[in-house]
Amino acid sequence: MKIKSLFLITMLSGLLSSAYAQYVRFPFNGVIEYDKTTNMYAMVKKLITGSNSSFYQQAFDSYKKNQPQFKVSKSTLSFNKDKSLFSPVEETTTSGSFFDLAQAKQINTIYTDFATQTSTTQKNVYEELFLVKDSVRKINWKITTETREIAGYQCRRANALIMDSIYVVAFYTDQIPVSGGPESFGGLPGMILGVALPHENVTWFATKVTDRAVTPKELYIPVKGKPTDNKGLMQSLNRAFKEWGSQAQSNLKAFTL
Repeated sequence: MKIKSLFLITMLSGLLSSAYAQYVRFPFNGVIEYDKTTNMYAMVKKLITGSNSSFYQQAFDSYKKNQPQFKVSKSTLSFNKDKSLFSPVEETTTSGSFFDLAQAKQINTIYTDFATQTSTTQKNVYEELFLVKDSVRKINWKITTETREIAGYQCRRANALIMDSIYVVAFYTDQIPVSGGPESFGGLPGMILGVALPHENVTWFATKVTDRAVTPKELYIPVKGKPTDNKGLMQSLNRAFKEWGSQAQSNLKAFTL
């Protein structure tokens, strides 16, 4: 009797799982909301060196009294199976702090064409606006067995190294079968819902996924800015930051991510 009952339970569980699988929806269209979280205290501490420690430490102590450790900025990714548009949500307030770091800002509006593997990025570099057209970044991902849930979706971890020195941890879901993600991150067999740059003290994580059709207006191609490509942008940045000393490298990272 017990064996028969166990058999029936097993059969019923299998049928329910099969029925559930048939009705699981795998969205090819929608809007994803992301939070970018920057550990400002960790970033500022990296600026304090022997030559500037007296001035910067005083400024840092004052900053900690008036500003939170983590800065959170919001962005959206509108997508369909062919293209996506990553857009920052405009901030209504500014910190007005001495430590107004480029790494903590949202400077990119990125249109990606998955079919042609090209992107158009409107990039705000302080007072200058660039329009960067080039191939999408090729990332050599290593997929792991680690999983976690993000915004209601089961995600798998992948690791990579970009720009020769930046370690990236990403979490993607194959329940959204579109090879996109926040900023310029992509190239995995599903949508990236979480990205962490542990040594850069910044993360992007999805907070909400809305499964709906998106309009052509939501997937526009940016047109404003000084036209260039990745190579031309790097040349312009190198010229702009050549007198910035120890901060030059961190700014280059921030503006080329």
